Amino acid sequence: MTLLARDEADIVDAQIAFHLHAGVDFVIATSHRSMDGTAEILERHEREGHLRLIREDAEDVRQAEWVTRMARLAATDHGADWVINTDADEFWWPRAGSLKDVLAAVPGRFGVVRGAWRHFVPRPDDGAFFAERMVVRLRRPAHPGAKETVFHAHQKVAHRALPHVHVELGNHDAVGAGLLPLRGWLPIEILHFSFRSLEQVEKKGRGGWWVCPSPDLAEHIALLGRASAGGRIAEHLAAATVDDDALARGLADGVLAVDTRLRDALWRIRRDDGVFVLPEPGDPRRIAFPHPAPRDDAALAAETAPLAEIDGVVRAAARVQALEARLARLEREPLGRLHRLAR
Repeated sequence: MTLLARDEADIVDAQIAFHLHAGVDFVIATSHRSMDGTAEILERHEREGHLRLIREDAEDVRQAEWVTRMARLAATDHGADWVINTDADEFWWPRAGSLKDVLAAVPGRFGVVRGAWRHFVPRPDDGAFFAERMVVRLRRPAHPGAKETVFHAHQKVAHRALPHVHVELGNHDAVGAGLLPLRGWLPIEILHFSFRSLEQVEKKGRGGWWVCPSPDLAEHIALLGRASAGGRIAEHLAAATVDDDALARGLADGVLAVDTRLRDALWRIRRDDGVFVLPEPGDPRRIAFPHPAPRDDAALAAETAPLAEIDGVVRAAARVQALEARLARLEREPLGRLHRLAR
């Protein structure tokens, strides 16, 4: 697993421990200017032999570049078969068996598998551990093209390890020789806890993710950036927070669901003193991932329906880019030069 984090001390220890129990063998992490104890947590995992830590102090955020570097190191230095590229607020939940089981089932000619974001909404902050409070999931995320909303339907990818892979901004795609995507199958849910507390969102706003040098800046990042620049982080969080009255309405309308899977999973690997127990062979604390019921399969299919639409748009754009590249090559060849000379 690759992990890019900045000031995520409230969640990163749980994130690493969860994935080691879920089937990840090793973590390559990049800490970008962390000041809240995140780097120290990563250093501890490095000392214990579970993680390789890279430190970045650059002013700007070069997310795609740094994740691509980690993904390539997984192939060249660590003998990885598969790589998942994660953010600290994501928990990759396999829909039956472990992550290893899911990826072992992929036919050999395919090299990319998709997982679907499932957003957990912020709840009133009583100071409890985030997973204890945040057990409400959004059932109807916005279309990826929608404006002025922080919760979009989207997908992330796992890919076969490749020395020359390129991971695109946001970890939404991986490109490389032989990395044919397996479309129409979403065997992993990515439980997403982006807004956890006012302090965390303020740090997120100051973290510089929203000034990432890209014309494809995601809407939820742009909204956070504008709120941070305008001193409106508290209002930004309050607008997304679901209180008890809003929860009752959302459950009745089918917009929200109570989902305690992560809370219950972390209970199994978290001691009373808050320390997470890492897996050992035969560890009875190991997290179980049962096969979902048909009702849950149908709910996920409905929730992720917009992804099929944007996948078609992405495929069409890729064909256009390939055609433009081919035409450019033809223009550079001798006949192209003669044609321009004749004109």
